[in-house]
Amino acid sequence: MHIVVCIKQVPDTKVIKMNPKTKTIDRASAPAILNPYDAHAVEEAVRLKKRYGGTVSVLTMGPPPAVKAIKKCIEIGADDGYMISDRAFAGADTLATSYALSKAVEKISTLKPIDLILCGKMSIDGDTGQVGPGIARRLDIPPLTAVKKIEEINIEKGYAIVHRKLEDGYEVVQSALPCLCAVEKEINDLSYAPLPNMIKAARYQPHIWSVNDLEDVDRKQLGLKGSPTVVGKIWTPEKPQGGTMLEGDIQEQVQQVLDIVLQKRELFTEWEGGR
Repeated sequence: MHIVVCIKQVPDTKVIKMNPKTKTIDRASAPAILNPYDAHAVEEAVRLKKRYGGTVSVLTMGPPPAVKAIKKCIEIGADDGYMISDRAFAGADTLATSYALSKAVEKISTLKPIDLILCGKMSIDGDTGQVGPGIARRLDIPPLTAVKKIEEINIEKGYAIVHRKLEDGYEVVQSALPCLCAVEKEINDLSYAPLPNMIKAARYQPHIWSVNDLEDVDRKQLGLKGSPTVVGKIWTPEKPQGGTMLEGDIQEQVQQVLDIVLQKRELFTEWEGGR
């Protein structure tokens, strides 16, 4: 069995800052990390490899520093890493990104047939959840989103059984292989990387391809040219105001609360009348 996991290097959103002048994300203000959802996808792929045998490859698109994300996946237990890096990919939105990654997946499949594709549900810097299904659509394979458990992979009979997370529970779905699963964080708990994996990751050099290494690529669908999405503005939301402290004895505090409620009621009545 050959599993390919699509990953992304993202800025750590816990410490990232906004540029007050340009109103854009200051990516230099935060360290780059492996997208947390993708880390769980790699972990699940490694666990499936231990259950059924096979190999795990990871794939990413990005600038040269994104090699660090691939090395992190090798630490987790992936066997091979591929990266597509070229100025032609710069500025890609989810549509152009899914197109470029699908072309890379097609090239990997010529080296070794692919049985299953995994990815995180979304990236923490975009939160769209569109790239995974976009790759599946390009490859004409079933997309399974919000996957919280992979119950069975049957290569001989060509199907997978997964649990998909719903608002009020989950559903069990059987899909033909190959398929793409976009996984939730709750699908597993990340394991500590063993020392041999860490040593291998430190020495590992991934396969790096440019746009010229891919086949049958329509350059109009890459990068900015292939990105119809336009971000008009990004801003930091205003911090909520602190609560009002009530002073005085109990009767005085009750009166203050009543005054606030009556004031809010008047504002609501005025709003209702103006609708």
